[in-house]
Amino acid sequence: MAPQELTEYERKRLENIRRNGEMMASLKLHSKASQLSKRPRVVTKSYSVEKKPKTETPVVIRRSLRTRGMPPDSKGLDADFVDSNTLTHKSPAKTEPSVVKTLGPLRMYDAYRGTLSDRSFLESLVVMGKKEAPEQLGSSKSGKFSDANKSKKNKGSLQVESLNLDPENIARLVPGRITNVQFFPSSSDKMIVAGNKYGDIGFWKVGENDVYLYHPHKAPIAGILVQPHCLSKIYTSCYDGLIRLMDAEKEIFDLVFNSDESIYCLSQPKNEANCLYFGEGRGGLTVWDNRVGKCSSNWVLHEDRINTIDFNNENPHIIATSSTDGTACTWDLRCAGVGKLSALRTFNQKRSVQSAYFSPSGRSLATTSLNNTIGIYSGVNLEDATAIYHDNRTGRWISSFRAIWGWDDTYLFIGNMKRGVDVISAVERATVMTLESPHISAIPSRFDAHSYEIGMLAGTTGGGQVYIWTLR
Repeated sequence: MAPQELTEYERKRLENIRRNGEMMASLKLHSKASQLSKRPRVVTKSYSVEKKPKTETPVVIRRSLRTRGMPPDSKGLDADFVDSNTLTHKSPAKTEPSVVKTLGPLRMYDAYRGTLSDRSFLESLVVMGKKEAPEQLGSSKSGKFSDANKSKKNKGSLQVESLNLDPENIARLVPGRITNVQFFPSSSDKMIVAGNKYGDIGFWKVGENDVYLYHPHKAPIAGILVQPHCLSKIYTSCYDGLIRLMDAEKEIFDLVFNSDESIYCLSQPKNEANCLYFGEGRGGLTVWDNRVGKCSSNWVLHEDRINTIDFNNENPHIIATSSTDGTACTWDLRCAGVGKLSALRTFNQKRSVQSAYFSPSGRSLATTSLNNTIGIYSGVNLEDATAIYHDNRTGRWISSFRAIWGWDDTYLFIGNMKRGVDVISAVERATVMTLESPHISAIPSRFDAHSYEIGMLAGTTGGGQVYIWTLR
């Protein structure tokens, strides 16, 4: 039988298949796909918690009430249809509050959530605190240059293009969304601590494998303060109204303050170990004096909660506050009257102001607002204002963006919704570049700059990860 000739349609189809095959071969897609599949996977360092054994669900054989010799269920029927003998009176069930405070001191042993022993970590923390205590007395506050570090590099020496994210500098410190992060103000040890929305805090020495997880609170962590004069002592505050002092030497989370109101932020002036400043309740600013063990001052500064409190690095009597009421203000604590404090300047925004931070020199102020702007204010009275557009709509699953200053008055760092870090020049008043890396798997939202290591920048995510950028 003679072979049947191909139709015009079939010849055209075969020609298209041949041409497409040649195109695929020229692009080398198959070889590139095999190369991607062979790329080594980066293993992220993480905490390790003890897993509870799974309990088997018992098999329940369904039987009717009649076969079990029980009266019929009359739930849902009117009282007229129910036999009086079947009516039972039950006392109302007791409902427990969603968050139950644990008052009094809490042993670190009871708060520890890891599987490995934390003995070596606590001992190293105590040694680090004693070793660095004399050096830290004259240091600047976290995120700013220390006098010793200024002599090593000039202020303008930082090249943001040289910031690099090494896969070894990535770790998961806590479960869930990180709300607060801080480097230890140490010139010798690169250690970081982060708190999450569940009340956990995690510790990690950058580059090492072990992460140590504790659970001192039962609500979102609002603030973390590592004490420069003694690195083994760390204050933590929480939305449940508690402030605790972690003392690694005593191995305890001691209770410092208990409030019926939520605490939304925690701060401390430079070289001041005796007083704590925190945003309490609806717009309140409270000062706690450790020397007398009570509140020394309290003012209502805003109409809504205070999100951040920051002290001017050159003049610690001047503070800046940001609030959900849509304003950021500067205040002079020396001008406090009896129960009253008047704002030096008020910066109005259309929506909530998430942060207001002074620059390292104290000559500029940067605000981050939910109206999608970053405000930069400079001049003698901060009268020179610039609003820079930045998408700050993070949603409910990511901590709100807060632009922080780097190691001088040149750059601001803030996360973006494309898994990058935008670098904003305070000189050019514009976004000049974005830090990107294939190792970033989530959106970085909260940041901190190491006070003794120029170029070491930490960014945290909604999944508990910490990314550490360093200079190449």
